[in-house]
Amino acid sequence: MQSALRLIFPPQCISCGVLVESEFALCGSCWRDTHFISGLVCDTCGVPLPGEDEDVQCDDCMTMARPWTRGRAAVLYQDNARRLILSLKHGDRTELARPMATWLSRAVQPILRPDMMVAPVPLHRTRLLRRRYNQAALLAAAVAKDAGLEYCPDLLLRKKRTQIQEGMGVDARFANIAGALQAHPKRREICAGRHVLLVDDVMTSGATLAAGAEACRAAGARDVSVLVLARVAKDM
Repeated sequence: MQSALRLIFPPQCISCGVLVESEFALCGSCWRDTHFISGLVCDTCGVPLPGEDEDVQCDDCMTMARPWTRGRAAVLYQDNARRLILSLKHGDRTELARPMATWLSRAVQPILRPDMMVAPVPLHRTRLLRRRYNQAALLAAAVAKDAGLEYCPDLLLRKKRTQIQEGMGVDARFANIAGALQAHPKRREICAGRHVLLVDDVMTSGATLAAGAEACRAAGARDVSVLVLARVAKDM
């Protein structure tokens, strides 16, 4: 049956649509245009770094206090990765969460802990109603399932609708998100004493993740780590 379906509907590149050998894969050209993060990275935010040292931080994480301990990212937010993420967020291409979760599961391995509880960065209810799904929740659920970790989709709430942060500077981003996230009143008890792995699609300044991590810690989380699909990085 599966072979027959492959003959009728052969696998296509998730980006450009050309035929590929396996489901949910990228063709060679699109793979080259998708910048997967590997090698030395900042242990706090996952941005790639030059050199071969271990347990290092980028300049931003050395100068800016982060309310989480460790972080990782799967790809750089540019070129084909950016196009795919925008298709997931705004193009109803929820099937992209499946291959993207595989990329995330690979990226998170160095910081994975068996006692972690996975939670997504939430959308405001009005934005969720319009979009119909939270892309961060799709990714977080798949990562939790793959790692065999507990998943809490509504650990955090976005209690106020914030402005779209694209184009904002660092200070404006932190001001925009200030006070917007909080632990769900009915989930505070399960958060207490736990190590939370907070998942989002893109990290730019880290303002949203910082707000989420602070909300987790205010609810009694013992520790917080972060995982993002894509990291906006400065030119290296």
